[in-house]
Amino acid sequence: MAVGVSRRVVATFAAVAGLALVGVGGAAAAPEGVVRVSSDPYSDPLAQHRTEVEPDTFAANGRLVGAFQVGRVFDGGATNIGWTSSLDGRRFASGFLPGITTAGGGPYARVTDPSVAYDAAHRVWMISSIPLTREPVHGPEVVVSRSTDGIHWANPVTVARAAAGADFDKNWTVCDNHRSSLFYGHCYTQFDDFGDVDRIKMSTSTDGGRTWGPALETVSRSLGLGGQPVVQPNGTVIVPIGDLTGVRRIDSFRSTDGGQSWSATTTAAQISHHTVAAGLRASPLASAEIDRDGKVFVVWEDCRFRPNCSGNDIVMSTTTDGIEWSPVVRIPIDPIDSGTDHFIPGLAVDTGSSGDHARLALTYYSYSKADCNTATCELSVGFISSRSGGAAWSTAKTLAGPMKVDWLANTSQGRMVGDYISTSFLNGRAFPLFAVAGPPTGGLFDEAMATVPGGLAVGLQPPACVEQRGNVRFHNPQCRRVIGRTSTPTESPTSASPAPRR
Repeated sequence: MAVGVSRRVVATFAAVAGLALVGVGGAAAAPEGVVRVSSDPYSDPLAQHRTEVEPDTFAANGRLVGAFQVGRVFDGGATNIGWTSSLDGRRFASGFLPGITTAGGGPYARVTDPSVAYDAAHRVWMISSIPLTREPVHGPEVVVSRSTDGIHWANPVTVARAAAGADFDKNWTVCDNHRSSLFYGHCYTQFDDFGDVDRIKMSTSTDGGRTWGPALETVSRSLGLGGQPVVQPNGTVIVPIGDLTGVRRIDSFRSTDGGQSWSATTTAAQISHHTVAAGLRASPLASAEIDRDGKVFVVWEDCRFRPNCSGNDIVMSTTTDGIEWSPVVRIPIDPIDSGTDHFIPGLAVDTGSSGDHARLALTYYSYSKADCNTATCELSVGFISSRSGGAAWSTAKTLAGPMKVDWLANTSQGRMVGDYISTSFLNGRAFPLFAVAGPPTGGLFDEAMATVPGGLAVGLQPPACVEQRGNVRFHNPQCRRVIGRTSTPTESPTSASPAPRR
């Protein structure tokens, strides 16, 4: 296969000592500082520049790789997919994928939905994405771009090509990296066919992503979107996924035969969702991760624990088999009556940890006041972590913000930082990748990918829930959480018609 190397590689070097918030005009300084790792270089009139949104990351073999949309287009997709790569979490190389869109020498007008995976058996990195035609906006293919070093990327390989009437959306790729598994080296890509009412599809590769098998459906021909497959040590693939509407339910299905067949979907949890203010593009898509022993953790935004469903928390459910799921619990970012809103979570689980000592890291966006409007909403990026499998959590911290909503790229479904963001572990530290923005100037946006150089420590113990001061006992509001209690949504979500999440 001919290899097309990305033409533009940028190395970003930042000294961590004394680092402040870099390049986020108008935003408050972050507690530990963040640094931008890429910037939109394009100028095509179809897209909004300079914008970068919707990142995914993966860490393996001592390297962290991220991917994201660059040059967001109002009615779907972006000018290209950007990538960033680091061995130490302090210095980052970045660039843009070749051979997909015309910006990279490819045939398509735009591209969307990047997802990063690593295949340890074949020692290859992959970024999957969906190219889009311009008029009408249509997803005729799912593709993967391959790299042996996480820096030099080949022209894309087709995972699936749409038949007449099909329209692909919301892909996600994962590989079986467990040497104990019968299916070590199998890689799986999930996507849905919006042209067939979001029919769920799965395709499998056994040769490092060079070729892919047919797009298979679940045995029940289930509908859904936004699935994030994970692989257990025994080779079982579990796929948490949103239902057809994306706002009512988290479902799950699995394969125990290396992707030859896929089970019917089962319900993991009901969703109760508070519509995020100021038209921000945010919905309760699942973020799924797995620990060393195969326990699956899924988080999403949900308002069931808030009075009158007045704002979203980030909530979590777990499973060890993809069939039986634990009761939904609230992650205690702040008190239930704080008036805040939390959304678009990106969860990481350290795959070297498990059980009561599983290390979890969660990045998310939030509004300081849920009932704000475009003029008053203050958007921030937050972080919280656990080193006890979610039994206790650290004190939440702000990484970046506040930002104004109209600083963000505009889309047909609202202002956008991404339908998802991401966090990954590298060398025992958590590395979030997220969009930060400053005020637009000169007709250009100022929205770009950022991370915390050097990463974040995980699972610092929170303050005691009860503190004795003389004869008075003080209760820490951070402990107002509902761990282990079965929950019932307080408000039924509004019915919604399916729409592509491009």
